[in-house]
Amino acid sequence: MVKNVGSIDKILRIVVGLVLLAYALGFIAPDTGYNVWGFIGIVPIVTALLGWCPAYTLIGVKTCPADKD
Repeated sequence: MVKNVGSIDKILRIVVGLVLLAYALGFIAPDTGYNVWGFIGIVPIVTALLGWCPAYTLIGVKTCPADKD
């Protein structure tokens, strides 16, 4: 698994993931009926922590800087 998520991308993924989880837990727009969909916020958090995004692999995107090896 080659890392393909850069640092700015990681920060944005964590922020978006936390906002989605806050929506799922009812902190944002409680009682809308579709809050369960907010748990999809787990996906960007996990991809940020791993530094690897399977969708980026499929489309050939890499936001992390090239290795100096």
